[in-house]
Amino acid sequence: MLVYLKTYPLQAVLGQLFGLSTAQANYWLHHLLPVVRAALDDLGVLPERDGARIVRQIDQPVGAPRLIIDGTERRRQRPKKTEKQAAHYSGKKKAHTDKNVLLVSGTSERIVFLSGTYAGKVSDKRIADEAQVDYPPGTTLSKDAGFQGYEPPVARTRQAKKKAARRRAERGRQGAQPHAGAGARSRGARHRGRQA
Repeated sequence: MLVYLKTYPLQAVLGQLFGLSTAQANYWLHHLLPVVRAALDDLGVLPERDGARIVRQIDQPVGAPRLIIDGTERRRQRPKKTEKQAAHYSGKKKAHTDKNVLLVSGTSERIVFLSGTYAGKVSDKRIADEAQVDYPPGTTLSKDAGFQGYEPPVARTRQAKKKAARRRAERGRQGAQPHAGAGARSRGARHRGRQA
């Protein structure tokens, strides 16, 4: 089950890996998926699927909650219909994918929310907007560039910045220095000419 959930192989491949026929692999997948889900629920580690109820999933010992939001994509088989192919094609991954958005607790490192599954072309921000997550008071939310413009009602959001400004400054300093290329070659050629 864990191999299937992590890599989503064909059932024929799953059967070959574990010495089962394709029919047996299909049977066990359909019978064990509900068992895995029930076990996760009994352990209290099943992520919340309703954005309005994530407050009960977050166990913060002291202080304001620190949450991290991110999108995740999983490869899928290419759909047969052309319009579905276009919807599931992710330009970022250069493949057909399904996508979810996750909220992870920064202290317990547990997934506290899992959005619905969307086609790979849908942006992370749109999925987060549609999930309508009700954040606990005082939350600090860390996010990446996929959530640019996503500003939920939290105490503070943190987004990593690109280091392009530093790269441009380094290129500018290099441009101001004389190039050793052309002058060094001509001096070397003159030196070799004198030796000859």
